[in-house]
Amino acid sequence: MTDQQQTTFYEQVGGHETFAKLAHEFYRGVAADPVLTPMYPEEDLGPAEVRLRMFLEQYWGGPTTYSETRGHPRLRMRHVPYKVNPDARDRWLRHMRAAVDTLDLSPMHEATLWDYLERAAHALVNTFED
Repeated sequence: MTDQQQTTFYEQVGGHETFAKLAHEFYRGVAADPVLTPMYPEEDLGPAEVRLRMFLEQYWGGPTTYSETRGHPRLRMRHVPYKVNPDARDRWLRHMRAAVDTLDLSPMHEATLWDYLERAAHALVNTFED
């Protein structure tokens, strides 16, 4: 086995620093988005940034802090209170694309991460109303 096969995706892409940058850059875009910003209960997006970072770290093989502090992710259930329509999904993807582009990942790692993010965004659409 090669070292790459023995490590997690989390470790391969740079660990905590990579996911912290991804979440931070994503929320920089969200902060200026008039459709997405109202979906966050706190005025300060800092707590949402931490939750996203912890979730993605855990999903990709890093620390399990998300589940230890928040329980099972239950992504669809957690998003039910918000109107996640195709416009919101596309805005989310636009901000996430810009954030991913700041990471300097290998093409394989970038494609793997983006594939997941795109599928997750489409799965969370819960209405087709404006």
